[in-house]
Amino acid sequence: MFASVRSATLLGVLGSRVDVEVHAGIGLPGFTVVGQPDEVCRESRDRVRAALLSSGFVWPTRRVTVNLAPTGDRKSGACLDLAIAIGLLAAQEIVSADVLVEFAFIAELGLDGSLRSVRGATPLVLALADRTTVVAPGNLNEASAASLSASGSPHILSAKNLFEVVECLAGRTLWNRAAVGRTASPATNGRSFCDMADVQGQPVARQALEIAASGAHHLLLVGPPGAGKTMLAERLVGLLPPLTDEDAISTTMVHSSVQLESPNSGLMRNAPYRAPHHSSSMVSMVGGGTALMRPGEISLASNGVLFLDELGEFAPSVLDALRQPLEQGIVRLARARTSVVMPARFLLVAATNPCPCGEGSPGVCTCDDASRARYLRRFSGPLLDRFDLRVAVSRPNTNELISPLRGESTLEIAQRVAIARKLAFDRSGCANSALTREQLDLVAPLSKTAEQRLRRELEAGHLTGRGYHRVRRVARTVADLNGAPEVVDDAHLNLALMMRVDLALGLRTRRLTF
Repeated sequence: MFASVRSATLLGVLGSRVDVEVHAGIGLPGFTVVGQPDEVCRESRDRVRAALLSSGFVWPTRRVTVNLAPTGDRKSGACLDLAIAIGLLAAQEIVSADVLVEFAFIAELGLDGSLRSVRGATPLVLALADRTTVVAPGNLNEASAASLSASGSPHILSAKNLFEVVECLAGRTLWNRAAVGRTASPATNGRSFCDMADVQGQPVARQALEIAASGAHHLLLVGPPGAGKTMLAERLVGLLPPLTDEDAISTTMVHSSVQLESPNSGLMRNAPYRAPHHSSSMVSMVGGGTALMRPGEISLASNGVLFLDELGEFAPSVLDALRQPLEQGIVRLARARTSVVMPARFLLVAATNPCPCGEGSPGVCTCDDASRARYLRRFSGPLLDRFDLRVAVSRPNTNELISPLRGESTLEIAQRVAIARKLAFDRSGCANSALTREQLDLVAPLSKTAEQRLRRELEAGHLTGRGYHRVRRVARTVADLNGAPEVVDDAHLNLALMMRVDLALGLRTRRLTF
């Protein structure tokens, strides 16, 4: 007796199809799972047996072999439990094998036969887009999000337990169908943002946040403790526009793969915000580490903001590992058994003190030259060069702190950001930070005075080749915010240059004034 059931397993942030082949034949009673299952997958034998008996079915007194094809790929997790149980029932002719042709099954089985949610429902269902997929009730939201990408009609069904699945397959009970539809309020998704109106003073840093959000430019905030660096960074994500359909699916897939809570609509419509602790390891930041190849913080922050507070406390090797993803927008993880590619197109925001004591200013700083140099060596030049904006943030004065006047709200600034972003995407199909050299020459031509100013900066050694192009991209964003879509002039370029503070001199260089 033989049956084949379709399912899927997770590798990184993508689902991989699996054909669960079940054979119940003559021989000593036993149960074997082959096809490179991991330990959790092998333990399905005991879960499936208890679930069948609890649901009123008979455990076969035969030699049962379960093959997970293709056998060359490693299978992990408990998401194959339901498919194995259904295949075993089909092999005993309790469930019609003809009915199973159009179905796929993804769920973990409890010992009482209940269906439990699994990690990665969104990518798993996407891998089974041509089938009607049965999932646990707890995975309906994530699965419905995947169905929006796969096709226009819902193909997601659910049941409470194994017995109910069998009854539904036989047509004696109705399935619980996922309510598929676009989220009614994509701009909020039930999430509240910190308001920029709470920030007292800090006109330069506020403008830097607006520029960073408009052009997706990486931002470094340098200043003493209490200046408000963390407060500012936490408000950047509220300035970003809602995710497009493509980005929403990509972000939801990544978060689903680590079983993070999803919104009621299933799709993540807001830009994600991640702020890992400075003790984070290389694997937790970049991803991988095991056969599961879990995504790291840079992938979880994809299409959103990654905030690194106390940048100087992160391990230098962890910081340098960000350099390639910052340039390419993806991270390639290679292990002996497999390799995966994960999204990593994030907006990096970092905050650091200018020196070990944190003050940085002459007459106040208590650090000697050796300790200051040792502190700055934690930041490699190539990493710093990837920050489009490096802004000095000082503590607000007394009048700013006690003033009853409030600054512009997040909503007001976000409206300007949305207009600037639309200009950029209508013009070149991408954010200004992603413009290529050829696109820069085409969409960001420099005025004569701006070109001369850049030449002087290059000849003086203040800019590298990468820095030259990054300054031009920032200037393009400044021009968009100022409603000057044609030519980047000297005023736009000056502001872009002023917002590239030299970290080695802390707060003592290019202090911005308006």
